[in-house]
Amino acid sequence: MGFLDALLGRTKPVQPNLDVLFAIPPAAYTLQAALDTRPTGAGAVCFKHAEGAGARQAETEFLDLLHLDPSIAVAVTTDEFGFTWITCRQEVPDLAALVTALHAINTTLSENGFGPSLLCTVIAFATTGDHAPRRLGLVYLFKRGTFYPFAPTGGQRRDSGFELQSRAALSGELPIEPDLQRWFPLWDAPVP
Repeated sequence: MGFLDALLGRTKPVQPNLDVLFAIPPAAYTLQAALDTRPTGAGAVCFKHAEGAGARQAETEFLDLLHLDPSIAVAVTTDEFGFTWITCRQEVPDLAALVTALHAINTTLSENGFGPSLLCTVIAFATTGDHAPRRLGLVYLFKRGTFYPFAPTGGQRRDSGFELQSRAALSGELPIEPDLQRWFPLWDAPVP
């Protein structure tokens, strides 16, 4: 970026650090030990869909890749804000395989020029045990390179206490978003 760009407030789009997603499986053990939380086998990638041949080609590529693994069911939906969600679900949770599939989607989109359009990736977790189950989404913000926990409780309410406990448990495992105002609620996300 040049001096004139900086002076006029122009910035280059941030390219996502996709490899940080591979830190999620080891962090899941920490969540399990600290909060009795396990992966559900569901995850999703959210991006701003672009029109044109490049977008169609990218979608065809990642769908072809995902259909090679019969243990992952894939759905593509659009939310009320116009964002596209690619959701992957497994009957038997295999977090490493799920993260690999989500990474493949992100990589394909990024390599086809849609890296700046990537919004987030969400991996779903849920508590186990005798108490009422709680849901937790581990959200990766591409533009920030950070994670945050999102714990919806139904309707448009969230369990802030559980989110803060999750942050404390994961602080040594993942780059956690320090600005709580950037912990956006994902009410209509297909997961968690």
